[in-house]
Amino acid sequence: MDLAIVIAVVVVALAFDYTNGFHDAANAIATSVSTRALTPRVALVLAAVMNFVGAFLGQKVAHTVSDVIVPPSGREGLVVVLAGLLGAIIWNLTTWYFGLPSSSSHALIGGLVGSAVVAGTTVHWSTIVDKVIIPMVISPLVGFALAFVVMLAILWIFRNRNAGKVTRGFRLAQTLSASAMALGHGLQDAQKTMGVIFLALITSGHLDPDTKDLPLWVIAAAAGAISLGTYSGGWRIMRTLGRKIIHLDPPHAFAAESVGATVLYATAFLWQAPVSTTHVITSAIMGSGATRRVSAVRWGMARSIISAWILTFPAAGAAAAVCFAILHPLLG
Repeated sequence: MDLAIVIAVVVVALAFDYTNGFHDAANAIATSVSTRALTPRVALVLAAVMNFVGAFLGQKVAHTVSDVIVPPSGREGLVVVLAGLLGAIIWNLTTWYFGLPSSSSHALIGGLVGSAVVAGTTVHWSTIVDKVIIPMVISPLVGFALAFVVMLAILWIFRNRNAGKVTRGFRLAQTLSASAMALGHGLQDAQKTMGVIFLALITSGHLDPDTKDLPLWVIAAAAGAISLGTYSGGWRIMRTLGRKIIHLDPPHAFAAESVGATVLYATAFLWQAPVSTTHVITSAIMGSGATRRVSAVRWGMARSIISAWILTFPAAGAAAAVCFAILHPLLG
């Protein structure tokens, strides 16, 4: 029975990784598609490949995620992890249905915390504050401000150049910036699923708690699942990011993607924080677009997105709590 639950947790974790892929596919490529720098299918293939590669670039974020809660060993602990995953999936599918680019990362962590609180197990609140809450607030602000500054620099540097040539040049450059963004998404988001599987294997006794390196099959499975999800596409959210927030041209899109990728790399390698790729790229798009004029950003849609951000952590936690209440009597 315990082995069956371990397998179920791994399968559900990879299912979450898959939903993360199609939910967040728009993060890397919506701007490139909306500016016609890439066709939708080429953009999805590019994003899927770069997501797969990015997943192999580090493990620090995975270890942070695995340290968020300390579930009891054995079957009850596995139920806690399983319920957390299900809560995250429920919120992911809900926001995907309504086309809102919410955070899969915070849905996952919110789900784990909600499940752990109901189960009465340990939650490392200091890790939540230092590695989740503070980065959740800071990373979008940095993304907005940095994209604004980078776009101002681009406008100044190319102010006397031929507008048509500049647009064509940045349209080509978007292949690089979109690739960098997709690589950062794989680096950040695939690791979160790895961390949950790693946590489940430690909880079930299949790995020693002092193990430092994740098994290769865990990394490969998470990389494959998120890549397949990305290739499946996320057209609803792509329309929101590509058009409904602000209509971007290639220079603005390049600035947003480049800044988004930079923030993802910095938080993964330097801060070891599981930040939201959705938060980062959306705020960068707003910052880049705001250089035209503040009214160029469709702030009504932005408010809806921010509301989804705020709701994600508690909503996923509540869904996970309900899942635990249902599963515990059956499996615990």
